[in-house]
Amino acid sequence: MSTVSAPVKQRTPIRPARILLHTFLVVTALAWLAPLLWALLAAMRPYGETSEKGYVSWPDKLSLDNFTNAFTQSDMLHYFGNTLLIAVPAVLLTLLLSSMVAFYVSRFDFRLNLALLLVFTAGNLLPQQVIITPLYRLYLLIDLPGITMSGKLYDSALGLVLIHVAFQSGFCAFVLSNYMRSLPHELTEAALVDGASVWRLYWQIVLPLCKPAMAALATLLSIWIYNDFFWAIVLISTGENMPITSALNNLSGQYFTDPNLVAAGALLTAIPTLIVYFVLQRQFVSGLTLGANKG
Repeated sequence: MSTVSAPVKQRTPIRPARILLHTFLVVTALAWLAPLLWALLAAMRPYGETSEKGYVSWPDKLSLDNFTNAFTQSDMLHYFGNTLLIAVPAVLLTLLLSSMVAFYVSRFDFRLNLALLLVFTAGNLLPQQVIITPLYRLYLLIDLPGITMSGKLYDSALGLVLIHVAFQSGFCAFVLSNYMRSLPHELTEAALVDGASVWRLYWQIVLPLCKPAMAALATLLSIWIYNDFFWAIVLISTGENMPITSALNNLSGQYFTDPNLVAAGALLTAIPTLIVYFVLQRQFVSGLTLGANKG
């Protein structure tokens, strides 16, 4: 009676280049995680211990007291609400306006097609610090009585929403226009033959096909606008109107600042962006290559 032995699979040898690649990836990951882990360690240690032994020392006691104190002392829940009041309208308006521009320049051929797209994209090439002085004076001159608490565009959530929409629309229009160009023109041509209006063509045919691109851009915009510090610190003067990134200043005293408390507050403010990223991780990763195939 003969037996048939199963073929033995030969393991592919591990190449030195693969070992170097994985070593590089591990070292890079640790280098990126090191500041975060250091901040987490500092946030869980009392200030008295670090002032006595230094931050480069083994901790004797770890607790969540700094996180609790940072959340209560800075009134973080109020400033989270301010941030939502700015980020949500800014993201929705940016996606709406940029998708309209992208639809027009990608589905219709006219002489100024490319020039119109370049006008929107060129806004991203201008550094924010260059226009801050004229923009600051303009915000002080625009009166909005009864619309904002301050009566002006300055020191209002509306002012931050508008500046975010203005600066982010160019990038979104560029990405969405490239994505819409990859859609078959037969879809829109057939709808036009059937008598569909331009608005119906945009809202019911093209826009639903752009959901992956819109989701990816929504993830990016949410993170960018939430983490904004420059415009918030310049265009907002009242402490109660500031978003969460600027409100961390409340943890700094006039004569003394607890670095451990500030580290705990900074880690708490990073939680919403991490939640957004992990929930929309697939769309975020796919959004890195949107519009890369066709332009």
